[in-house]
Amino acid sequence: MKTAAVSKLKTSLSEYLLKVKAGEEVIVTDRGKAIARIVPIKRDETVIPPNLLTLEKAGLVRIGKGKLPKDFWNMPRPKDRKGLALSHLLKEREEGR
Repeated sequence: MKTAAVSKLKTSLSEYLLKVKAGEEVIVTDRGKAIARIVPIKRDETVIPPNLLTLEKAGLVRIGKGKLPKDFWNMPRPKDRKGLALSHLLKEREEGR
């Protein structure tokens, strides 16, 4: 746990936020008296839509933890040799979904 005076925090905010991002707590002091605590956000406190959390709990999706590679959208797409994606799409279209 780190401690930072308000004046120090103002001049080095980015540095302290990196520490918080890494999981550390920062206690903010004013004239030697603790006035605030900066803590990292827990994953379940982030803004994730409830319907996405429901899908994750059902095991249907996994919520990502990082960024996509820079060339992600230029990577070759997987082959659908049996045409299953298209056949399912056409079937849904016929059923009116």
